[in-house]
Amino acid sequence: MTREHRMYGLWSSPVTPGMLAGGLRLNEPCWDSDGQTLAWVEGRSDRGVLVAQGPDERATRDLTSDISVRAFVGYGGGDFTLSHGVVYFVGQADQRIYRQDLAGGSARPITPAFGAASTPAVSPDGRWVAYVHSHEDVDCIAVVDSRGEHWPRRLAGGRDFYMQPAWHPAGDRLAWVEWDHPRMPWDGTELRLARLAFPAGGLPAVAASEVVAGGEDVSIFQGTFSPGGASLCYVSDESGWGHLYRRDLASGAGAPPTHGEARNGPPPRAPGMRTFTFTGSGTIVAVRQRAGFHELIAIAPGGQLTSLAGRHAGYTAFNAPAGAPNHEKVALVASGGKQPPRIVVFDLAEPAAGGSVRRRSDPESVRPAALSQPEPVSWTSFDGELAHGLYYPPASERFEGSGAPPLIVLVHGGPTSQVVAGWTPNAQFFASRGYAVLLPNYRGSTGYGREYMLKLRQNWGIYDVQDAKSGAGDLARRGLADPGRLVIMGGSAGGFTVLQSLVEFPGFYRAAICMYGVANQFTLAADTHKFEARYLDSMLGPLPEAAAVYRERSPIFHADRIKDPIAVFQGEIDRVVPREQSDSIVASLRARGVPHEYHVYEGEGHGWRKSETIDAFYRSVEAFLTTHVVFA
Repeated sequence: MTREHRMYGLWSSPVTPGMLAGGLRLNEPCWDSDGQTLAWVEGRSDRGVLVAQGPDERATRDLTSDISVRAFVGYGGGDFTLSHGVVYFVGQADQRIYRQDLAGGSARPITPAFGAASTPAVSPDGRWVAYVHSHEDVDCIAVVDSRGEHWPRRLAGGRDFYMQPAWHPAGDRLAWVEWDHPRMPWDGTELRLARLAFPAGGLPAVAASEVVAGGEDVSIFQGTFSPGGASLCYVSDESGWGHLYRRDLASGAGAPPTHGEARNGPPPRAPGMRTFTFTGSGTIVAVRQRAGFHELIAIAPGGQLTSLAGRHAGYTAFNAPAGAPNHEKVALVASGGKQPPRIVVFDLAEPAAGGSVRRRSDPESVRPAALSQPEPVSWTSFDGELAHGLYYPPASERFEGSGAPPLIVLVHGGPTSQVVAGWTPNAQFFASRGYAVLLPNYRGSTGYGREYMLKLRQNWGIYDVQDAKSGAGDLARRGLADPGRLVIMGGSAGGFTVLQSLVEFPGFYRAAICMYGVANQFTLAADTHKFEARYLDSMLGPLPEAAAVYRERSPIFHADRIKDPIAVFQGEIDRVVPREQSDSIVASLRARGVPHEYHVYEGEGHGWRKSETIDAFYRSVEAFLTTHVVFA
């Protein structure tokens, strides 16, 4: 097929704003305790809807219609669970845990109307629900009877944060993750194992507990008991890489069944995250990651490790694996560079079978040939050290351009996070219009070992800025990007990198897109939610000792250096990076006549959820880039 020649950035694309706005967000698949019914959360615009699918694998039905499902503790997640024909979920409006029969009927709350709950975990006999509760910045592990007939009991308190309660199959022990300020969960956490007592006529109580893994400089994630209860498994980065560990509960001995320079899942960020699961036979199915690409592995009870990569061709990113009790099935959210997310079930009892698709997030009407395939890239940064990322070349079935394409450097948030080679809709939006896209996993990102992640300590605003710039420069030198048409774009911590890049290197980028970016580190430290209240202690240093660093790395104090066109986008009710951050930088731009746009979206928080917002956002960005990059 002969392709039409057209300027980069002006290619018509099948990846439309409406398509991206209409996609579903698929989260946290979970099986009922009989391993027959599968449920998950669908983000539909600004609502979270629980959807269930029975053993016939065909029809789905909405479980929640009048109550939106979403938990807000920490970064959110841990929205629901299933057990014995009952779903327990967190209502978005009041943050209470609700109980609803899978067979039908109305939902009713089982926790009090104060604070916020997350990660409900039901005891094996279905009598008790353990959960994380947060109220007025005080967190705890609590337990309530599954019918909500009694006032909840606090099982554990006194630490700043708790995560991921898990029941032993015998119902007499409970494990959870805990940590304190100023640490973030990827800095260091402890895994605690508690033995429970059961007073007559009352709720369970902790009889004794001990820390069994972790520490100030070791991050522990997702304590999970084996099906028979003989061992407690978890992810630890004590070796420098996130590996699975298995602790024998009888002897206390532990050993890692995985090794090497690969990470088994992301660091602990949100309560509902999962990186491994057990099947009914005791086989572990885990997500292993190298250079931004995921692979599924299976670890037999005897320790033999097998790659499942041959069964999931086309999928390069996996989230929240969930094993079906009493079966060899594993459900998860799977996507690929050219594949929008799906709920997929793999049956290990059928070695030759691929995955069964249970739900698609997108109609998948775009041909793969019209999409860009991400490629892992590495480059030498300003100080001689390596940085990594993913590169998306321009892609089209209909068009081609001349010379080097404009480049969008798309900086991830966090900053302790990572981009992976799964479905990245904004990268495909731009690549299919004739832009090249670089997603830098700058030093400080996860997925490349603990040492690489820790490099951003005290260096936020330096390594992220420099690694993004040097990555763009490397692609330009290789002829993969036009050095005169470089764009930097990012949200949250990535938005800070955008602003700081314009401050440090005016004129290097032709234009910039900043979404809910940090402009003032002082006000961020004073006016953010509890989870991140001490995050800057490690990224910049503690106050007041590091006040000079905070001023140096606050773009608002150097906004007079910003000369390049910039579009700023902000959620009106953002509680992570409040609107005042964007207001202040825009006021400086306006006063000095810097070309800019400012879009504030009503009812949006830290990121876009409403379909109409997503549609408007992409249309605005495309028009801005056409004016300031394509025709500049």
